[in-house]
Amino acid sequence: MKLLLTVLAAAALSGRLIAQETSAYQFTPTVSLEAAATEDQCATGTCWSFATISFLESELIRLGNAPVDLSEMFNVRMMYPRKADSYVRFQGKQQFGPGGLMHDVLNTVRDYGLVPEAAYTGLEAGNTRHDHGMLDLMLETIVKTSLEKKLNENGNEWKKAVDALLDAYIGPAPAEFTYGGKRYSPQAFRDEMKIRPDDYISLTSFTHHPYYSPFVLEVPDNWAKGSFYNVTLDELQQVADHALANGYTIAWDADVSEKGFSFRYGLALLAGDETQKDEWAKKTITEKPVDAASRQAGFDAFLTTDDHLMHITGKARDQNGNVYYTTKNSWGTGNPYKGYQYVSQSYFRAKTVGIVVHKDALPKELRNKLGL
Repeated sequence: MKLLLTVLAAAALSGRLIAQETSAYQFTPTVSLEAAATEDQCATGTCWSFATISFLESELIRLGNAPVDLSEMFNVRMMYPRKADSYVRFQGKQQFGPGGLMHDVLNTVRDYGLVPEAAYTGLEAGNTRHDHGMLDLMLETIVKTSLEKKLNENGNEWKKAVDALLDAYIGPAPAEFTYGGKRYSPQAFRDEMKIRPDDYISLTSFTHHPYYSPFVLEVPDNWAKGSFYNVTLDELQQVADHALANGYTIAWDADVSEKGFSFRYGLALLAGDETQKDEWAKKTITEKPVDAASRQAGFDAFLTTDDHLMHITGKARDQNGNVYYTTKNSWGTGNPYKGYQYVSQSYFRAKTVGIVVHKDALPKELRNKLGL
């Protein structure tokens, strides 16, 4: 599914080469939390890393650190060999591609550490834009050929090919680096930045599992079989509102295939089927209410799919008093809000696949229900 996002991103980015259009909506910020500069994932399907790294960059600031530009590609370099190993162990019966989820970054941080962008860009010398088209194709060829030719039965030589390819395209991961005049390992840098992956929790809301218990979310990019705590839909929205009101930003996984999601206009609303793509943005519309049943129906019918990850950094109101979540995308700055989008509460309720927040961002009552 994240390969689709490479196409969508390219389309969105091409839009910045023509005259920008403004919608009928006017926004007034009500909560604005600090975040690093907007990034561009370019021709990659690695929004999972860009969104979660942006989230962690805001966490660094919240924890009292000076702002740090963290490396997105360090997570990619460390996760791809594990994804390849998992694909072969499951005999090819799971998705293999560039996609992932927020816990993939947290797992990288836990197991390998953190690295600043200055120490690892993931770009070849002279390149300024990421393009993983050939890398993704060749990685898939290696893992599928390893299964077809039973290379895995003769040892781990095939894994060396995965590592060599990653080294060639995005570079060997640094064992040590210098930052701010001090020498670090990735693990030491993580510890000095005070990022503890176990302090973060994944949440979602669906009715096909019991509430207040974790379950492995059934989306193709959950190759790592990560668990999400299941809460009611109202509680999921309450977490978002409580977190932002108390200075915590949110890593957000959502469906962006809806006609009401427009990077060009910097909006995400539940536009009706009778409207054409982007036509709804030229006048204010009334969105349909969203409850647990309608949300579940969309997920069951694959109308709500795991498409794209972003970073929620605040809230705003439009001229009619409706509330939106201010959301940082990773498709560059070529829209009216310099790469940000305003996501309506109805869109959030209907199209959220999952979120990650710091445990302290949860309301006390919900923490107790989850046994945290």
